[in-house]
Amino acid sequence: MKEKMKTKIKKDDTVKVLTGKEKGKTGRILKVDRVAGRVIVQGLNMVKKAAKKKSQQDKGGIIEIEAPLHISNVAMTTKGGQVTRLGYKFENGKKIRIARKTGEVL
Repeated sequence: MKEKMKTKIKKDDTVKVLTGKEKGKTGRILKVDRVAGRVIVQGLNMVKKAAKKKSQQDKGGIIEIEAPLHISNVAMTTKGGQVTRLGYKFENGKKIRIARKTGEVL
């Protein structure tokens, strides 16, 4: 059994792509696969896929879907759009995520 990768990035976080054909673009995370160490970012890394017809109404054909990116190729962004690493801080007994650059609560 593969070991799960430790990551501070979660679903619905806004990230910026650091490398590859989508470099510099930002998007929202739709899914995090910790076993494979990959994330799917909304509207980025689109690939064409052949889909079978499921029913009379649902047409098959070639569809575009998001392909996964490696976690190391994306970085968390703050509300201002600045790329940052994540850290943790305890407030009132609760663990909260903060931006390392600005100290902003995420």
